[in-house]
Amino acid sequence: MTAFSIRPATPADVPHILDMITELADFERLRHLVVADEGLLRDALFGAHPACECVVAREGDTPVAFALFFHNFSTFLAKKGLYLEDLYVKLPYRGKGYATQILKHLARLAVERNCGRFEWSVLDWNEKAIGFYKKMGADVMPDWRICRVTGEGLTQLAA
Repeated sequence: MTAFSIRPATPADVPHILDMITELADFERLRHLVVADEGLLRDALFGAHPACECVVAREGDTPVAFALFFHNFSTFLAKKGLYLEDLYVKLPYRGKGYATQILKHLARLAVERNCGRFEWSVLDWNEKAIGFYKKMGADVMPDWRICRVTGEGLTQLAA
């Protein structure tokens, strides 16, 4: 069996991460929303003011998964939290427990960083993921909805 490892992303990982982001967007039926490119992603992860962090999982030397995350803040807890933006395992590598290992890795990171919570979103039609997350101990919050303003709507709101 080939060794599985999880490590912080490096600038050399950016092309692999972008490929997996595109695969994820295809899976989520949202490819039309992807404008990320290597330069934007490299700046977001490794620029002067990084907006997020990423871990890359490998089977041997092959990148097989990634998790991109950042800190948010809970006013109720008065503590930062760890927010998982995306977790993706390439199709041929699913069913090997890699997503579980990545979630556990991030949970340990949240505990080490004294975060009050670890959270993420899941599409309501992705029953397989919802079941997996519940099995991992996550509470799926049925009363909460994500609100988002982008593009022209964001420009208008800012005016």
